Amino acid sequence: MKTTLPLLGEQSISLEDALADDDNILHRLDYPQKKEEFWLHLRSHRSEIEELVSFHLRAKHCQVADEANWLFGSYNVCIPVYVNPPSEQTVLVRIPLPFKIGEINNPGNVDEKLRCEVATYIWIHENCPTVPIPSLYGFAFPDGQTFAEASSVPFLSRFQWRITRTIRSLLGFPTTCPYVGLRRSNLLKTGYMIISYVNKGQMLSNSWAQYLLDDKSRRQNLFRGLANIMVTLNRTQLPKIGSLTLDNDGLIGLTNRPLTLRLQTFENEGIPTIPRALTYQAVEPYILDLLQCHDNRIYYQPNAVHNLKDGQEQFASLTMMRGLLHQFVSRRYRDGPFMLTLTDLHPSNIFVDEDWHITSLIDLEWACSFPAELQTPPYWLSGRPIDDIEHGEHLQTFEEIINEFMDIFEEQEQNLQGSNAFQAQIMKQCWKRGSFWYFQAAHSPKGLCRVFNEHIQRRFCEEHCTQRVFDRTVSPYWRAGAEDFIQKKLKEEAEYKDRLKERFDEFDNNDDLHF
Repeated sequence: MKTTLPLLGEQSISLEDALADDDNILHRLDYPQKKEEFWLHLRSHRSEIEELVSFHLRAKHCQVADEANWLFGSYNVCIPVYVNPPSEQTVLVRIPLPFKIGEINNPGNVDEKLRCEVATYIWIHENCPTVPIPSLYGFAFPDGQTFAEASSVPFLSRFQWRITRTIRSLLGFPTTCPYVGLRRSNLLKTGYMIISYVNKGQMLSNSWAQYLLDDKSRRQNLFRGLANIMVTLNRTQLPKIGSLTLDNDGLIGLTNRPLTLRLQTFENEGIPTIPRALTYQAVEPYILDLLQCHDNRIYYQPNAVHNLKDGQEQFASLTMMRGLLHQFVSRRYRDGPFMLTLTDLHPSNIFVDEDWHITSLIDLEWACSFPAELQTPPYWLSGRPIDDIEHGEHLQTFEEIINEFMDIFEEQEQNLQGSNAFQAQIMKQCWKRGSFWYFQAAHSPKGLCRVFNEHIQRRFCEEHCTQRVFDRTVSPYWRAGAEDFIQKKLKEEAEYKDRLKERFDEFDNNDDLHF
């Protein structure tokens, strides 16, 4: 029987699979222990969690749900809390997982993630109230700065807050958010959000595979809902590329880097990305910095290069991605318009009714102000990963679904925007030009090389897709001394594999001792 080691999500992995995996499995093997340590911390603060919910919701009594009912996601844990039981009101205390978003390697990531997410909630509630999202009852940041609804704070604090908001408005200054800021002790030593529990509908992912390709009515209901949400968000244009964030004074500003899950995932493994305060006025600098993140993955991930051929393919792809940038970015839209884009929208973050009408969106983390050309149709509409849509039947199916979505998007945009409609045409131009694939590749650390080879390279010279001479010729231009660097990375991977084997050997030895 093969020895397997535990991963998150009740999964496990064998040594054979670990050695062949593109991810840094040594890093992932540490997650279960880190999760248990974090769970122990949360368990020991159940009473504090109940107290903070009681404060925010003005409840006499609150009760944390049994741990079996806690909702463990990829980057957060949502803890159900019953408000004034036996009433039926339930809220979720949403807490980022510090061991998944780079808090150790990049202190402040938890704070950054929370500030961007609550700013997105507030911005959507104020600017796009028809977009169905959970209610936000209150939140706090790791430094203890807390924001509560006005009805939850003492009269004097509430009165002072309202006077300040009124004066700022009269003087023409930006208005603070509709939550009162105050300092409270934070025994959790982490930040949190308190949001409403979504009980209308079910996750789209529960029925996605069953109906996606075979039920046109459900599919088109979903597409109309997605289009309406995107068009509604697009009505308010933003000045640059970045993420909304909330400061301790309660002011929302577009002053944070465009925070996507890939940035904090990289940082979680010690891979440098984009500085936290960096925003962009144009498309090209942002894309070039994204490609630098791909470079950094190769530099810092110990098993980033598996062999000479793999290294040459990766280097050639990144070199050509830079060289071809101008082919896929329109000069007309390089400086905007910019719109709030939900970059983490996928079937598990969408709730629908029986007929696939959208009832709610959840997990608004990773929302960014993106240029119009980067607001593409969702790649997951085909039900396949972006790097697994090959030419032939898979691509044909994907094209049919994408065209169906874009037609519906155009129809909904015309209905909602009339003569101000613009995004559908940009979307179709990007699809025709191949920009869709370019932008997907730039945002996909694991998929860039495959997407480049399958959908970008063949637009220019299909025969190069299968010729090793192309990679051998182009890869040296990724950096000076590229061939020597590949040899250095191969030594790093050999050392990485030795450490993996030691990890599995330690597990086997411990098992023998217990036996």
